[in-house]
Order: sequence, then structure tokens, then C-alpha cells
Amino acid sequence: MDATAIPVRELTACAVRAARAAGAIALDGFRSPDLAVETKADMYDLVTRYDGECEARIREILAAEFPGSRIIGEEGGETDGTDREAGGAGAIEWHVDPIDGTSNFARGVAMWAVSIAAVVDGEVVSGVVYDPVAGDLFWADDRGAFLGDTPIRSRGSADPARAMVAMNFPLARDLVHFPELALEQFAEVTRAFGQVRSLGSTCIALCWIAAGWLDATVSFETSSWDVAAAAFIVRRAGGTYVAYRDGEAQPPAGDFAHPHYFAAVAGAEFPMLREIMRTQSLRPAR
Repeated sequence: MDATAIPVRELTACAVRAARAAGAIALDGFRSPDLAVETKADMYDLVTRYDGECEARIREILAAEFPGSRIIGEEGGETDGTDREAGGAGAIEWHVDPIDGTSNFARGVAMWAVSIAAVVDGEVVSGVVYDPVAGDLFWADDRGAFLGDTPIRSRGSADPARAMVAMNFPLARDLVHFPELALEQFAEVTRAFGQVRSLGSTCIALCWIAAGWLDATVSFETSSWDVAAAAFIVRRAGGTYVAYRDGEAQPPAGDFAHPHYFAAVAGAEFPMLREIMRTQSLRPAR
């Protein structure tokens, strides 16, 4: 496929259909009294049958509308596309998280979403995040960033004392690395920022920054399917998304592949959060 002929808006429409279909499946199981929950890597990494069912439905829709695409999903791993021809220009790659916030989903906490990003030549060109419980559909492409049909702009407070920050840190996995420093840094943030929250969903936190409902967030040890769509939505809304690795901020190109990130509303720097990113991203790669 010629890179100049990528049907970006059709990719968005397809991702919206897939996200809505997966969201409907997940809603059937949400708060079910007999929902079975299993662990993957450890007790903090949960999975339900709905994670797999939602991803299977997403893959089915994406493959039907864009056959030959490469699909990278949290549950199903990588599916190499037939149109890649040695990674040729214009090949479509999808990064899929069927339920971002499975721990919330499993406990009946209404803070989880479906995330789908379309990537061409290493760059995100379309992103969709759907929160079925709230009915919030965030999406972005060459037209800008939107909540449903309404354009959104990432506006908020640059003053920590007036800002709300979502801290997906320190989690148990963070306390494996520099634990004393992590706890000290969290205490500093708690003293400095007006409000501190932990949402348990990477893509919702990022989309709320895009909408101006949060002012900043940091997170560590994420995967491409966690952030690709929502980071793109933040940027298209005018906000800031910066990936970190080995103590350094990374270039924007392909940054969804890096494991740690800082995001904030337009014009907000928050040096304290940047320092957390610098020091905590020195941890060894997984």
C-alpha cells in the first residue's frame, strides 16, 4: 500500500466500530457476580475471559476491513500482516488493548476502556479510546482530537498547587527499583499538588488530559498498546506527551514503543514530575 494513499479517516471509522463492539462485549461481563478472574505475570496482573473475547472481536473487525494488517494486542500478541513486504511503506499496524484497566474491570470499578491505534511507517495516524460505562468516545486523526463529535483541547493548570495529577506511581513494580526514592517522590508530589489521584487506566488518564479534566500524569513500564492511541489523542489536542528511557526524554518519533512517560496539558512543565521521570526511568529494561 502506498503510504500517501493511507485512508486515515477510514482507519478511524474502523477502529471506532471495533472499539464499540468490544465495549459492548465487556459491558456484558462488567460487575457480573460470577466473573472469573485469573492472574498472568503476578497477582497484580489480572485477566478475565472478556479480555480475550474483546480482543478477538477487535481483530476480526480490523482484519475484515483491512486485510493484511499487522495486529499487536495485549492478549493475542503479534499477528504479522501479509501486506508488509519486508516492512514496506504504507503497511498498517494496529496496537490493541481490549480492556485497559482490567484490575478495575474485575472489581467492578468503572474506570476501564478499549484502546486501538493505527500506525503507519512507525507513526500513529489514528487513535480511538472508548469508555463504555461513561459512554465517552475519544478519537483523533488528521482532523484533530475529539470527544464524540466535539473537538477537545488540552487546557488546564500549570501551577502544581492548582493542578490535579494522576499518579500511576509508585505501583508494586516501581518499588522493586529505588523504593526509598519512589516513596519520597510520591510524598513530595502529595505536598506540592492540589489533588493526586490513581485511576488504574493508562489510556483514560491520558484522554482526560486531552480533554482538560486532568493536568498531568506519569507512568512506568507500559506497553505500546497501553499508550499508542491515547498519547496520540493528547498530542492532537495540543497537550504534551514525552516518553522516557534510561533517564532521558526520547524523540517523539515512535515514542509509544518506550516504556515510561510523562504527559500534561498545554503549557505545563511540572519540573518535579520530570525529575521523577528522569530518575525512575533509569531502571533496567524489562
